[in-house]
Amino acid sequence: MINRYYHKGETLQGCKPYGGVLLFKMLLLGMWNDLSDVKTENYVSDTLSATRFCGLGLEDPVPDHSTLSRFRTELTRNKGMDKLLQAFNRQLEKHHLIVRTGIKVDASLTESPRKPKGAVSYEIAEDRKEEEVPRQEQDKQAISLRKLQGKGVDTDGRWLKKGKRTVFGFKQHDAVDENGMIPGVHTTTANEHDSRGLKPLLRKIPRRYARPGVAADKGYKVAENEKLLSKMKVKNRLMHKTYRDRPLTGWQKFFNKLISKTHRVVERAFGSIKKWFGGGKARYMGLHKTHAQHVLWAIAYNLKRSPGLIVSNSLETTE
Repeated sequence: MINRYYHKGETLQGCKPYGGVLLFKMLLLGMWNDLSDVKTENYVSDTLSATRFCGLGLEDPVPDHSTLSRFRTELTRNKGMDKLLQAFNRQLEKHHLIVRTGIKVDASLTESPRKPKGAVSYEIAEDRKEEEVPRQEQDKQAISLRKLQGKGVDTDGRWLKKGKRTVFGFKQHDAVDENGMIPGVHTTTANEHDSRGLKPLLRKIPRRYARPGVAADKGYKVAENEKLLSKMKVKNRLMHKTYRDRPLTGWQKFFNKLISKTHRVVERAFGSIKKWFGGGKARYMGLHKTHAQHVLWAIAYNLKRSPGLIVSNSLETTE
């Protein structure tokens, strides 16, 4: 599967030929240990367990950091990351580690360190606000960032006001199943409203995962998403929200409380990614490369949790 995007024997800009599986294993080691490409190269060279995991002998050369970077760029360019996530998840599903009891959806910010300096002169979107920033103001932000092209600023990133803090970067939408595993990932700019992330996210997930129900907080509760779930014949478990002169009924409050309890599994997934892999910070520049980072987090997270789930499932079976 991996070699479909990077075949053994190919060279990228004069790089030595390495198998795609070897390079992908190095990417996983970099994610699991929160390492840069340079540190990943050194880690595989110096750590016997990492060398064996990559399938290398003591006498074999280790791919350098530039080869690793080019390989990730090639996967990103060929849009291979999402397909690899689905390929891994199909294997996990065979072992009943990903369950088809519906999904929970939420978004988390990924802050980019490559932000423009100085004050901004345009309106910034506020997190969880229903009102969209006027298109004219969004265009002003895009034009202002394009002027900084080539000056170390990530011109794909956008500003978002979260509470009293202003964040520059991207937004990661994750779908999580009942086991806390991640079937799909979608990435947007930070200022894009949460509700717009649901449709493209569901396109990346096999419908069998979503059909039992899609649960999400009230940020996703818009008419377009409700029509989408109805058309897909998926159970609508989006939390209700209040409208002007229309408070929540007692049943709607009870429904929201139930969804909120089950929704914690998504928050735990985001928290684990931040704790284990240094999540919440963009390592690379650009929307597509940041999405590749988000998908690598998801693959690394699913694989890291798999042994514990296998043991848990086996204990339940013996009981």
